[in-house]
Amino acid sequence: MNCQWVQQNVPLYLYHELADDERFELEQHLRRCVTCARELDELQNMHQQLDALPQLEVTPNLLASARMQLHERLETAKQGGWWRNLFFDPVAWLRQMRFSPALASVIFLVGFGSGVGAMYRMVGDAQKGIGINPAGLQQSSEASVLGVRSIQQDPKNDRITIQYQTTKPEQVQGSLSDPGIQQLLLYAARTNQNSGLRMNSLDLLKQKPDDSRIREGLVFALRYDSNPGARLMALQAVAPYVRGDIRVRNAILEALLNDNSPGVRMGALNALKPSRADTSVRQALQQLAKDEPNPAIRKESRAILVSTPEID
Repeated sequence: MNCQWVQQNVPLYLYHELADDERFELEQHLRRCVTCARELDELQNMHQQLDALPQLEVTPNLLASARMQLHERLETAKQGGWWRNLFFDPVAWLRQMRFSPALASVIFLVGFGSGVGAMYRMVGDAQKGIGINPAGLQQSSEASVLGVRSIQQDPKNDRITIQYQTTKPEQVQGSLSDPGIQQLLLYAARTNQNSGLRMNSLDLLKQKPDDSRIREGLVFALRYDSNPGARLMALQAVAPYVRGDIRVRNAILEALLNDNSPGVRMGALNALKPSRADTSVRQALQQLAKDEPNPAIRKESRAILVSTPEID
């Protein structure tokens, strides 16, 4: 048994994945080899440091955002290159890497974390009705909702018709007050690849921003939707709650400082006027009044600051 084999299998040793005979031989080698024993100590120290980190809760919003951002990256990614080698020739990739035990452990932890995240998503989806047959909808032999295909509202009344996809197309009808309809609209607003359908969903959801669950979906769209029109629509829907809901205020502040659409940023600036005396809002306005490259936003920020009363 040589040092290279031992160092490559130390992570498996820590996770009790080695056969008994291999484990015994590795322990014997560690007693004789100072270098390999040091490798084991470093890996154990890294595990202790990772265990000491706070456990962060993975929210459904974060998972949905990650899926949306991944989809956008895959759409714009160039074909071929190292991505192709990574997915289609993993053996060659691993052979080139010749990774150390520490890196192997990190890869193992990433894989383990992904599995935990997937489990959390499945449990969270089951609780919230996202990605499964929504509560209040007609039961189907096929449980999973794969996507929303179309949304239509009858102009003569408030009846909404939604076609959604399981393993076969399904359809449900109801008013905006129906929990099942709300659930499918939120699902479409968060996950649908068709920006027109996302905006259609938001256009309906904005009629009920007083519902905390719907407002959360609107805030999510303001933060993460790739379509600036959808972000602006969500902003307009949640703007009346900027003073009473800290999540809304933070999302609008984030849009003001970081959004890549000047129209969304100007909308956020106007939406924050009722909260201009808030410390965080005032600080953002001072920053924009001083350093903002967009002259319209810089000028409006200064005007709002002038009209803001001083705080003793």
